[in-house]
Amino acid sequence: MAENAEKKHAPENRPADPEVQRFVENLDEKHRMLVILKSQLYGNRWEPMLEDLRNRLEGKPYIFKLAGRIKEDIERIEQMKVFEIQHSVDLSTLVEFN
Repeated sequence: MAENAEKKHAPENRPADPEVQRFVENLDEKHRMLVILKSQLYGNRWEPMLEDLRNRLEGKPYIFKLAGRIKEDIERIEQMKVFEIQHSVDLSTLVEFN
């Protein structure tokens, strides 16, 4: 019976790969926000988000206004994008949206 209670409270989106689980658990708020934005504003795709940020840096038209940390956000996105490719995961399915 205790086993059923534990399963009931376990998140459904918990990754099976321990390395992926550690990565997701160690994402800071800035990384999590980028994953949420990717999911909610950019159709779960990094490229349109990166294009927006780069356009903003170059003074070109852009869709979404982010805080003044564009270069750091681009680095965070590139890091998470590589991780997703290496581990065949979509972080937006693993990060909880509160």
